Amino acid sequence: MSGVEEVADGKKAGRFKKHMIRYIYLYLMIAPVIVYYLIFMYAPMFGLQIAFKDYRPSLGMLQSPFVGIKHFTAFFGSYYFERILKNTLLISFYDILFGFPAPIILALILNEQRNALFKRSVQTVTYLPHFVSTVIICGMMVDFLSLNGWVNAILSSLTGRAPTAFLQVPEWFRGIFVGSNIWQEVGWGSIIYLSALSAINEEYYEAARIDGASRWQQLRHITLPGILSTIVIMLIMRVGRVMNVSSEKVLLLYTPNTYETADVISTFVYRKGILESNYGYATAVGLFNSAVNFVLLISVNQLSRKVTDNSLW
Repeated sequence: MSGVEEVADGKKAGRFKKHMIRYIYLYLMIAPVIVYYLIFMYAPMFGLQIAFKDYRPSLGMLQSPFVGIKHFTAFFGSYYFERILKNTLLISFYDILFGFPAPIILALILNEQRNALFKRSVQTVTYLPHFVSTVIICGMMVDFLSLNGWVNAILSSLTGRAPTAFLQVPEWFRGIFVGSNIWQEVGWGSIIYLSALSAINEEYYEAARIDGASRWQQLRHITLPGILSTIVIMLIMRVGRVMNVSSEKVLLLYTPNTYETADVISTFVYRKGILESNYGYATAVGLFNSAVNFVLLISVNQLSRKVTDNSLW
């Protein structure tokens, strides 16, 4: 049997060698991506042990004293826990409710356009904000919404109301944040849906028109079912990031006056870890955040597989 096993192993090694020689350039192309993920995504996981230690830079990760779940219990019992969890979930919920359908609607509208010049112009205008840095976008939002900004100028001329410092009012922050996200990403997000729409067989539309189907009926019975799998996959991925609210944009837009509705988990981690140098506590909060995202991703993927037969895996 050993001789047979050696022959089988030799054949496998030979096939593997031929495979590598044949696809060597493909593996070389993907190598930088693999190296990137190994260095910046997987290697930092070694530092997760800080969440269970009273980390001291002078001692290092391995020598710092172990404290178990002390940081987790401190976070769950914190005065800020309920507030930042509520703000994170509400902002993500509003972003999914209003922001997720926005690129789908834009893609459907553009798909119905027959004027190529108008279609390209709208695509260009809506794509551009994606390529503008978050700092510039937030700077524009601050200028637009200031007391002397054009938003207050228009509202004052139409309604006669006194100017409002929108970014100083807690009730306005979530709407401003979600609205700026839609403005920045709606065009870029529509690309994948336009690609899915282009893959739908035109013969379906021709047959529907022959049968007398209206534009709305074609949209309902051909277009939407044709991109349903893409919508489901994108929704699963979005739900898997529910706890990830852009800390950069929040930090650039919020003020102490709006902490009540603007402070989220990512900004809390920033303050605890970077500003207060409480690395163990901040790592514990970040680990909790990632764990919730992971559970949500697995759960929604399983639910989608049962309900729609579409899933990430």
